[in-house]
Order: sequence, then structure tokens, then C-alpha cells
Amino acid sequence: MRTRATLIGFTAILMWSFLAFFTAASGKMPPFQLSAIAFAIGSLPSIVAFAVRPERLRSLRQPLKVWVTGVAGLFGYHFLYFTALRNAPVVEAGLIAYLWPLLIVVGSALLPGERLRWYHVVGALAGLSGTVLIVGKDGVDFDPAYLLGYSAAFLCAFTWSGYSLLTRRFDAVSTDVVTGFCLATSVLSLVCHLLLETTAWPTDAWEWLAVVGLGLFPVGAAFYAWDYGVKNGDIQILGASSYAAPLLSTLILALFGFAEPNLRIVLACLLITGGAVLAAREMFRRRPAPVAG
Repeated sequence: MRTRATLIGFTAILMWSFLAFFTAASGKMPPFQLSAIAFAIGSLPSIVAFAVRPERLRSLRQPLKVWVTGVAGLFGYHFLYFTALRNAPVVEAGLIAYLWPLLIVVGSALLPGERLRWYHVVGALAGLSGTVLIVGKDGVDFDPAYLLGYSAAFLCAFTWSGYSLLTRRFDAVSTDVVTGFCLATSVLSLVCHLLLETTAWPTDAWEWLAVVGLGLFPVGAAFYAWDYGVKNGDIQILGASSYAAPLLSTLILALFGFAEPNLRIVLACLLITGGAVLAAREMFRRRPAPVAG
């Protein structure tokens, strides 16, 4: 059960690897408009499921703290991420924001029944090092003039790691409630779009297809898989393995011509993969066979 849930959680990381590709292929739609549409699309399959089985709507009746955690996690993360990218260089902002896997691994020591071991930390640090090689390909230069963007990126990392760790404490809450989180995030993103952005629509069928793909997978199914994984799987392995997302994202972009492969990516692959395997050593360890009585 725990291994299966961990693997389901890892599918979220795989889907997030397509986030940059779908975003790049979706054209020049403003970020909050794209977020509003993508989260609405991501909610549709569950809305259909609710229509078929209305009794599942009872799962949306949750305490206020569950709703605050979920909406703050999904909407708060994206709001802060977009704010960071608008007010700081993309390289530095992205690097700071991607501290969240390390924060999940370290913060997991505070969860009931979890023990933080050296290989969890080393695995997460190896993944962070690989991410630095990818995100910081043109060098990293932290300028105080971008303090607002840097601060938003730090809050972004703490928001998603905090959401993931707190979700573990709501293990009795059905994953169906994520539908409500996505719908609320869609509405709030629409409000931000109307207040802050100028509307722009995809120009052809391929861009619309990318928007739909974004909504169904990285901004849809991924959040359901992540919710189930962190509640029932090994959150330390998932935290360390999350550094695979920027690596896989870069490889996907290179495959479709949005980036160029190089030696840096190969080295990052070794660091991230090695770190993930190290962090997951207990998962791969063969259990001793029971002694016959």
C-alpha cells in the first residue's frame, strides 16, 4: 500500500515535468488567465464523477482548516510563483522556489511516525545540486534590487512544502476534495487576471491542445496523485524525487526543440537520479524472508 501510494505520488512529478513544455506550447496567454483556464479544465473529470455519483459530494464538507490549507497551497503557490517571475530574474527565482523538495524532506521529521535519516538529506541535496546545474545554466547573481521577487520565491517554496506536509496530517480527508481546491484556485486566478492582466487567447488548434493538456495533467491529475501520494506514501522519497521534475522538464523541452541538450544536463541527471535512488534506499531494500516455524 505504501509503495503503491509512493509510486502514484511520483506520477505527479512526471506530469509536472510537462508543465514547462505545455506552457511554452500554449502561446502567449497571460499566466493568471492560463492558470484560471487550466485549473477549470483540471476540475472537469471530477465534476463528471460527482455528477455520476452525487454521494461523493459529501467529501467536500470539510473543516475550514482543510479548505484554507488546500486553497492556500494551490492558489498561494501559483500566485507567489508568478509574482516571483515578474519581479526577479527567472533563473534565480526558479532556483529559490525549487527549495520546496528539500524543505519537505527536512520538515518530514516533524510528522508523526517519520524519521529523518542522513540519506534522505543527502539525496535531497544531490537533487538540489542537479537543479542548480539546470536552472543556473547562465550563472546565478542575486541582486538586492529584486528583493520582492526573491522574497516571493522563498514564500513560494515554503507554501508548497507546508501544504504537502500539512496534507499528510489530513490523511482521513478524501482526495475528492482537491476538486474544490482546483475550482477555488481557478476562480481566484480569474479575479487576478481581470485585475492585473490583458486577455489573450491561443492563436491555433495546437496552442489550444497545449492548454487542454496543461489542464488535464500538470494542473489537473497531478494534484490528485500528489495528494494521494503524500497522504499514504513515503513523503521523504517523494520530496527527494521531486528534483527529477526540472531534469525531465529540460529533457522534454530539448526533445521538442525548446532547449539544447549538453554535458551539464548529463551531470544533473546523474546527481538527481543518484539522489533519488539514495533517498529511496529503504523502498528498494529487499525485506528478509520470514523464518519457517
